[in-house]
Amino acid sequence: MKKLTILFVLFLSFRGYGQQKPQYTQYIFNQYLLNPALSGIENYIDFKAGFRKQWSGINDAPQTAFVSAHWALGDNQLWSNALTSFPEQTGDPMDRNYTQNYTASPAHHGMGVVVVQDKAGPLSRLDANLTYAYHLQLSNTFNLSVGAAAGISSIKLDVNSLTFPDSQIDPALSNAIVSQVKPDLSVGIWLYGARVFAGLSAQQVLGQKLSFTNSDNYNTGKEVTHLFATAGYKFFLDDQIAAIPSIMVKYVRPAPVSFDLNMKVAFKDKIWLGGSYRKDDSFSAMAGFNIGKMVNLTYSYDFTTSDLNTVSNGSHEIVLGLLLNNIYKVPSYIKMW
Repeated sequence: MKKLTILFVLFLSFRGYGQQKPQYTQYIFNQYLLNPALSGIENYIDFKAGFRKQWSGINDAPQTAFVSAHWALGDNQLWSNALTSFPEQTGDPMDRNYTQNYTASPAHHGMGVVVVQDKAGPLSRLDANLTYAYHLQLSNTFNLSVGAAAGISSIKLDVNSLTFPDSQIDPALSNAIVSQVKPDLSVGIWLYGARVFAGLSAQQVLGQKLSFTNSDNYNTGKEVTHLFATAGYKFFLDDQIAAIPSIMVKYVRPAPVSFDLNMKVAFKDKIWLGGSYRKDDSFSAMAGFNIGKMVNLTYSYDFTTSDLNTVSNGSHEIVLGLLLNNIYKVPSYIKMW
């Protein structure tokens, strides 16, 4: 009966009464997951792999795994400016001198790939997208990028995993659509400099019809557009400690607008701590560290504040990052913070 109830709730969500895309806590370390305009923002290959277990303690609760990578294109992808030369000389991109000597990247192209596997109860979804962005140099200290992501979404319903109290298959599932493939499209813009960033993005903009049965009573579902607006600013507590507050506003019609307030504190280029508050949902604690010039690892835990806290043990998320082809040995993420 529990799985039948979960299926009913998921049907409602796919008809537009809740978000359809996975939820992340560590997007503040990987905005590329939400905005394709960040493709190629750094001058190395940025690879990440992550796993999220949401609402631990609840059977069949959402689980999400993802792999992403993006890089700059063209002969000038390894530009030599403050992004590369200054951190190499000092080994500390978090100090004040970095922002004082920062110069914007030259105009360039970027591309990448994102694959996300999301499972909740009997429903599973695989999204695979290629991304592209163009980075325009607005001034000596600011860039503006525009980007898009295009791909497919494969959505499946596992009818065999459903259980019913009388051991009889519900007639409504006798002609269930167990697998479907839909085109997917996202767009975004991103403004960034040494100490500030801001962006807008829209996921699932095509609004494809989405139904799991041929019954006229249950075939009105469709994908809904997810809108994200985010901004942040870096300021210094001293020469070796930087604090980056940020905010994200998410809107998925007709659900209420969601607000996230975030804070990350970075100690040199070695370790960072953070916290986040999602209105009417959770508090989160985050931590991460760099291993040499190539590897970083981050972990977050969400303390549920909604009514689910009576049955959920919170949510866990872990992300492994690699800075590939990092020939300038940049010790940490510069523009993605």
